[in-house]
Amino acid sequence: TALMVLAMALGIAMCVMTLTVYHAMSGNPLWWKNDRVFAVTLDGWAPDRPHSDESPALPPPQLTYRDARAVMESRIPERKLIMYTAVGVLSGGGATAAKPKRAFGRMTTADFFPMFEVPFRFGGGWAAASDAAAAPVMVLSKKFNDEIFGGENSVGRSIRWDDHEFRVVGVLDSWRPNPKFYDLNNGSFDEPEDVFLPFSYAVATESYSAGNTNCWKPENIKGYADLLASECVWVQAWVELPTPAARERMQGFIDSYVNEQRRSGRFRRPQNNRLTDIDHWLLDNRVVRNDNRILVGLAFAFLLVCLINTVGLLLAKFLNAATITGVRRALGASRRQIFWQHLTEVGVLAFAGALLGLALSAAGLAAIRQLYERGGVDQLAHFDGWSVVVALGLALFAALAAGIYPAWRVGRMAPAVYLKNQ
Repeated sequence: TALMVLAMALGIAMCVMTLTVYHAMSGNPLWWKNDRVFAVTLDGWAPDRPHSDESPALPPPQLTYRDARAVMESRIPERKLIMYTAVGVLSGGGATAAKPKRAFGRMTTADFFPMFEVPFRFGGGWAAASDAAAAPVMVLSKKFNDEIFGGENSVGRSIRWDDHEFRVVGVLDSWRPNPKFYDLNNGSFDEPEDVFLPFSYAVATESYSAGNTNCWKPENIKGYADLLASECVWVQAWVELPTPAARERMQGFIDSYVNEQRRSGRFRRPQNNRLTDIDHWLLDNRVVRNDNRILVGLAFAFLLVCLINTVGLLLAKFLNAATITGVRRALGASRRQIFWQHLTEVGVLAFAGALLGLALSAAGLAAIRQLYERGGVDQLAHFDGWSVVVALGLALFAALAAGIYPAWRVGRMAPAVYLKNQ
């Protein structure tokens, strides 16, 4: 009995661990808006080759500055944003402020916060007027607000980003979407940025991108203005479209824009303009790779091996007690009653295996968090309600898979043979 419980526990623990990590990696952090929020991509890459050999049918995941500005000119979306990531140095702040800190910034527009439903601890995001005026305003992450202002309400305070003075208008609450769906080009499981600044102010102060910048042809970039006019892609664009009609109109808008640009000599590849929801965005960008799926398959194969061993142990256990079963049959028990009696016993063993498996999987996930503490995977390896549901489901599967044949076998045996032997 102990061997059977341990075998099922090991198989369940392996499956729970791999499925928990896989589920966290492939999950949509904004699933309730999957039919409203879309990434905008246009294929203006080289005429003679695709952007990616791995996914030749897909356009580049980022836009040129010129094309991103064109997306922002559309009045069709309920919300729209363009953005990129940059690196700077934060200094100043409260009395508890330490030395200047290197910080990652997200240069974006006002709709970033309501579109992605970013939670705030203090204040909020800036208004659209701040985008138009290139206002020096800033939103701080909870982590940096704790470090610089000691966790106090810093709204209205001043802080420096590189050589520029900014006014804090909001402080985020705890927020870490996994995967970081809104920018998969610079680390799918990285932490969100430390500060958020208006895109227009970043362009006005010539703040270069610290993320991926890809060009399909040689570009003579001697300054920031050359980068803005180039065919290099480095800006991400997202739109929120509340209805299918709005999506259809937006698709028509970007198709018309590309056709117009094609007449001027750009976009020489076959038309491939896309509005991609978050679920498909994660798939297209291969956030969950084949090796993760292989690990899940191996875990279930290990569970199958454990169940095969359990079947052998159950047969030995049930047949060893066949004399008692014969007595019960002689006293009037039916084959169905004998079958359900033994299957219930298997269910109890599987439930015990699930409890032990949960304990083992919790320990295993804790070990993964320690091993990958700095790699972003630690945030995925968390024991939660999903893990419990998976364990109970696997326990039910294990009870049925391992118990049906031994219970059926002992129920079909003729009791007279064992009674005569006694």
